[in-house]
Amino acid sequence: MNVRILRGRWVVACAAAWMLSACVVAPLGPYGGPAGGGELVTVAPPAPQYEVVGVAPVVGHIWLGGYWGWHSGRHHWVPGYWSAPRPGHVWVPHSWARVGGGWRLNNGYWRRH
Repeated sequence: MNVRILRGRWVVACAAAWMLSACVVAPLGPYGGPAGGGELVTVAPPAPQYEVVGVAPVVGHIWLGGYWGWHSGRHHWVPGYWSAPRPGHVWVPHSWARVGGGWRLNNGYWRRH
């Protein structure tokens, strides 16, 4: 087979693999946000931690507060951070919901308004 044809097919295959690697398929939860964070846990999350929120590093950025995550059988604090806002959206923070005999983390997400 011609070397040019092989090289062209190789370039097309690499480009397709690169473009597909950026695809993320995530289930949607209520209101079009991402689905819950995972497993049902039997330990209620602790009260939120106090976070010192200074001045935004970039004018117009907003603070996305921290939350209690769950990993390796225990709650751990995930600190908040500054983020650029998304036009036409509002941030819905992470939250824990009572489900049956346990708790499930609902991931934070940007909701269209």
